[in-house]
Amino acid sequence: MLPKRTIGLFTRYSQPKTIIKKAFISTETFMSSNSRLKNKTVFITGATSGIGLACAWNYARAGAHLVLSGRRADKLEEISAQLKESVPGTQVYTKPLDVRDKVQVDSFVHQLPQQFKNVDILVNNAGLVLGLEPLEKISEADMDTMLNTNVKGLVFCTQALLPSLRKTGGHIVNIGSIAGLEAYKNGSIYCASKHAVKAITQSLRCELLDSNVKITVIDPGMVETEFSLIRFRGDADKAAAVYAGIDPLKSQDIAEIVVFATSRPKHVEISNLTVYPHGQASATQIHRKQ
Repeated sequence: MLPKRTIGLFTRYSQPKTIIKKAFISTETFMSSNSRLKNKTVFITGATSGIGLACAWNYARAGAHLVLSGRRADKLEEISAQLKESVPGTQVYTKPLDVRDKVQVDSFVHQLPQQFKNVDILVNNAGLVLGLEPLEKISEADMDTMLNTNVKGLVFCTQALLPSLRKTGGHIVNIGSIAGLEAYKNGSIYCASKHAVKAITQSLRCELLDSNVKITVIDPGMVETEFSLIRFRGDADKAAAVYAGIDPLKSQDIAEIVVFATSRPKHVEISNLTVYPHGQASATQIHRKQ
């Protein structure tokens, strides 16, 4: 055995004079996403459709337990039954929730059953857009709905769950939008709400630096969900036209990214991710195939 001494990443053997790089790779490196998420408790808002629903299925398959909220009680019950049947062993707690109502949010969190109280991951997914009118024609009702859901709802849920997340060393994921990176014509209030999500995330990250809580914002481009159907108030033709000539992102695409971001080792914090479908470069630059 040759004499040796270790210097940093290298082991130096004195005779002959050769430097061999050591493989300082911990077993943590080889842990799968599923193993890091097993038995974690994940709280998802807006879980009855789209990205929220896809997140629920992906977390369940990764071995996590779920707190699912949304405004449609019947859908929540249906989703819970399907998850428990398809992914045996998954614990699911569901209850209707309007994130715009702070009293309701605080009560929801306070009344969580004991086995769901220690939340590890919060996915702030609830959000919507209404209309495509210029600023001078936006109704106060539509403005309140967008700002109260997309901004205040996100803040209320974060405030209510931060004590638990500090305790568990948890992770917050805010679902933003490319509308939070740039503004576009006839999107003033929605863009403002998503710019607020970006600013809130950045500020909160600074406030959490001395804690063990991580925070990520994911800004998707065009995703085919109920988003456009709601924007155009149920007009299916207008909603379908949004995705004409391009293969948009699917809810599953974003859910996989959410799961990836929240299953990194403890020292890894993914700050922000912008995700486009191929063929989109901005909110207004889209190549549509004929």
